[in-house]
Amino acid sequence: MPERCEIVLAAFLALAFLPLAVLAAVAIRVTSRGPVLFRQRRVGRGASEFMIYKFRTMHVDAESESGPVLARDGDDRVTSVGRILRATRIDELPQLVNVLNGDMSLVGPRPERPELAAEFVRRIPRYAERWQVKPGITGLAQVRADYHTSAEEKLTYDLSYVARRSLALDLRILAATARAVATGAGV
Repeated sequence: MPERCEIVLAAFLALAFLPLAVLAAVAIRVTSRGPVLFRQRRVGRGASEFMIYKFRTMHVDAESESGPVLARDGDDRVTSVGRILRATRIDELPQLVNVLNGDMSLVGPRPERPELAAEFVRRIPRYAERWQVKPGITGLAQVRADYHTSAEEKLTYDLSYVARRSLALDLRILAATARAVATGAGV
């Protein structure tokens, strides 16, 4: 998607979802201690690191004992409000700011934390090729796989996207994402 169109669409979506974002922020603030927003380093285009924004869905210091680990079904680190925000994908809304500031696209491979990305690069051939494009809020893996699909399988979708990316593919992925959010399906 052309960058200018993406910025206009991201700004429109940010304004359209502002009331929902305010409700999410209030729900987080009222039901658990800690900040409303969660910030975390992620790896983006060209293997550069950036700060991603999400609504906080886990308890504060959720990884203090375990270190960086992927979320799993029934994860006790997730708050009750966090479960709802994740299921409805509302926790991802603050990433529209990442799109507006140029760190992310609406569509592309999901960005991973540096610690996990380094492990995947060592373990999974061609993993670094996904960094040829900006990471996205949604992507082909998010609409074709499920939440617990392996990193290796998600990579096949990411590399397919990198090789075939186009405005038409981005629009199909955005439409599939909207369907997945509306039905509660997908990643």
